[in-house]
Amino acid sequence: MSTIGSLLLLGMQLYSWMIIIYILMSWFPNARESSFGQMLGSLVEPYLEPFRKIIPPLGMIDISPIVAIVALHFARYGVMALFF
Repeated sequence: MSTIGSLLLLGMQLYSWMIIIYILMSWFPNARESSFGQMLGSLVEPYLEPFRKIIPPLGMIDISPIVAIVALHFARYGVMALFF
């Protein structure tokens, strides 16, 4: 069972890094239009979309990815409580 928990934790950590990389790509022109940016967007946007519906952008700043990462972090605590 701990192997499954470890794999879930690793997957959640990798997904958090994918979100961070996707956020950083928004600072560079045309980075999201590259093939890597589009692939990353297709993996990350479905998770970010519900948070964007709940939390609108504040001017030019979109804080929904931060909330999404925090929610993923709390989910990691839940996985740790279940498997370890």
